[in-house]
Amino acid sequence: MLFDSKTQLLQQAQAAQETGNWAIVIQCLQQLALVDIEQQASQVIDLAITVLIEGDFHQRWDIAKLFPRLGANAGIGIDRAISPIIEIVTGDEDEELRWYAARILGEFNQPKAIAALVDLLKSNDNEELTSMAASALGQIGNGAVVALSELLLDENTRLIAVESLAHIRRSEIIAPLLTVVKDADVKIRATTIEALGSFHNPEIPPILIEALNDIAASVRKEAVTGLGFRVDVLEKLDLVNKLVPRLYDFNIDVCCHAAASLGRLKSEGAAVALNTVLNSPHTPINLQLECVRALGRIETPLCLQYLRLCLNEHFSPALQQEVVKVLGQVDQLKTIAGDILLEALQLSNNSTSAIALSLGRLGEIKAIDPLINLLVNPDSKVRLHAIASLQQLAPAQTYQKLQQLNNDAATTPELKQGVKFALNEWQQI
Repeated sequence: MLFDSKTQLLQQAQAAQETGNWAIVIQCLQQLALVDIEQQASQVIDLAITVLIEGDFHQRWDIAKLFPRLGANAGIGIDRAISPIIEIVTGDEDEELRWYAARILGEFNQPKAIAALVDLLKSNDNEELTSMAASALGQIGNGAVVALSELLLDENTRLIAVESLAHIRRSEIIAPLLTVVKDADVKIRATTIEALGSFHNPEIPPILIEALNDIAASVRKEAVTGLGFRVDVLEKLDLVNKLVPRLYDFNIDVCCHAAASLGRLKSEGAAVALNTVLNSPHTPINLQLECVRALGRIETPLCLQYLRLCLNEHFSPALQQEVVKVLGQVDQLKTIAGDILLEALQLSNNSTSAIALSLGRLGEIKAIDPLINLLVNPDSKVRLHAIASLQQLAPAQTYQKLQQLNNDAATTPELKQGVKFALNEWQQI
């Protein structure tokens, strides 16, 4: 669609606006964005805002990409270009519209745009909106960091500044956050430690280690979590021995995060410490479960033997179920995990269904016969889980074997009944 002049383009866009033909309006604005539109600036910006408000998802997407260029070519000043966008962001319009407006503000490194995005982070609890506001601030970059850093100086605005900086996740936020890492406000300390923990900066691990002894459990928890991702300084800073005491923290949430972090560090020392806590009669079940998951994440032969020992009557059914689930998720040592599960299958009543499912996930062919034997189980749930696992292991091979068993006169009546059940279900799955 070609026109001879900016005036014709504008007139065509205005006519399309009257009929609600937003696609035509966008086409006209796309051409106007390529030229100087200073004389038509106010009308063009108004058209763009109307499309943003009235258009559908895709039309809003197109105009959002176009708006920064329109503002740049309008020659009417940044304030005039972004003021209507700020009104949308700070207003009560629908959340999708505000999401697009926040996205547009990220294109403008201006104090008013930054202030509006910070206010959105502060006042809204919609995850998608706050995520876009944080992304927009991150796109603005240093301008947003500088503005927010100034707010750290005032205790009345320090918390929102820290929370906003934490959303940006750029290395530029490290320096300002280091200034408040020991703030009197617990929430500020916790937010700061959580944000710093996401960066692999050499200054940060010692700060996280110091925070392990913070009086506030929320701060200790964030420190524990952050250190769990620092395998690069595992030996240099002796992280395992720094984290193990937090397995015995007064706060159970800190203990559970310590177990998860030790699992991510994947060291033999961490495995021994986790097993000690796992076997203590004083350990709460939720911490035991975290220890099991952590041992599964470390995934060494020693860890799998620790888990094997949990599949006995001294441990609760809930814990045994978790062990079975974790063994079914093993990646490198599938043969060992499969052997443990097959051994457990001979002993277990409570976890039979879970064991069947885990054997299927491991893909160990040697589990086919034991799973077929489960078809005589009186519990239909067990039989169905056995069938599901057999289909995962080797569907064609297993189906052929089931047919052979069905036609074999030597097959016991109980097994033949289970095989027929499996063949019927097989056709349905």
